[in-house]
Amino acid sequence: MQFISSEIYAQPHQLNDISYPVNRCDTCLSLELLKLPAYRIFLLEKPARLVIDLKDTQLTKDIKQPQADHILFANIRAGTKNNKDIRIIVDLKSDLTAQSFSTSADFNNRELLIKVATPNSLAVKKEPVKTATNKNATASVKNVDGNYVIAIDAGHGGEDPGAQGAKGTDEKNITFAIAKKLADLINQQSGMKAVMTRKGDYYVGLRKRMNIARTAKADLFISIHADAFQDNSVSGVSVYTLSRNGASSEAAHWLAEKENSADLIGGVSLNDKEDDLASVLLDLSQNATIEASSEAANKILESFADVAELHKNVVQKAEFIVLKSPDIPSMLIETAFISNPMEEQNLLSDRYQNKIASAILKGIDDYFNNSRSRMKTK
Repeated sequence: MQFISSEIYAQPHQLNDISYPVNRCDTCLSLELLKLPAYRIFLLEKPARLVIDLKDTQLTKDIKQPQADHILFANIRAGTKNNKDIRIIVDLKSDLTAQSFSTSADFNNRELLIKVATPNSLAVKKEPVKTATNKNATASVKNVDGNYVIAIDAGHGGEDPGAQGAKGTDEKNITFAIAKKLADLINQQSGMKAVMTRKGDYYVGLRKRMNIARTAKADLFISIHADAFQDNSVSGVSVYTLSRNGASSEAAHWLAEKENSADLIGGVSLNDKEDDLASVLLDLSQNATIEASSEAANKILESFADVAELHKNVVQKAEFIVLKSPDIPSMLIETAFISNPMEEQNLLSDRYQNKIASAILKGIDDYFNNSRSRMKTK
């Protein structure tokens, strides 16, 4: 993650005080700064910690520790990085499932107010928590009392047939058959719901597919494809997530379009934020999403190992447009090589399609189970 500076000053910034304004919220952390520096905020696990990095900042006084009975914060400490930056580490009494960050300022001073939501505080809510990083970073907190929503994207469709096998099999038909089987399996599970980006043989634009998932408040996006290569002996399943380059180019797109978007990242609007703050919030969201995407993709790749040949035994990175949502963990699955005659025959088989769908479901279930285990307080 890169620092994105909101202002440039010749002199170091100053951190004057850290306080715990419980009168404003039980889990707030307030940083009093002379001027707001570039900053980033992220989580670490095992043990649970909140980390705040402040660029070109000096600490002007000793840190005041939270009360022993504080609901979330156990201990806080600070250190210097690169002889000029401050890293603040807050030890937490429970794992975090969401974060909410905002800043406000008066004429002379700048306060960075960090609002944190805990599993206990979320458990009584059925609506999504507004988050400035990512509502899905450890599986969606909005589904504590509801369903996990999985967007299933059948690649190609309509006038776009996709790749074609030696026997004339169109990729669009294979992807829809597997996507439909996967959606049916998901809808049979307690606590899960499938949303398909297309429900028949018609074309849906790539960004429209992503928008369908976001409108449905999806917790996971899975795009189904069948690979092709000029060498028809190449075979196996591959799983892709978004590359860092793809995330960077997408950030520029979202920021350029922010005036027309009311709800960009995890329920937080960017259109009323200054450019630098919007960049920081989007950067936080994308990084959390990439991490969650990788975790989910690895679980699904592991489940494929028992039912199909793997083309690559590690998750691959690419810049596919459908993977670029900043707040939904997303992956693209190449279910086999349609250009390989044997695999084309497999792809036409109900038995193979069911095996692929079942393996994806197992990976989804493992991912959400792992996320739920992290939501438990220590």
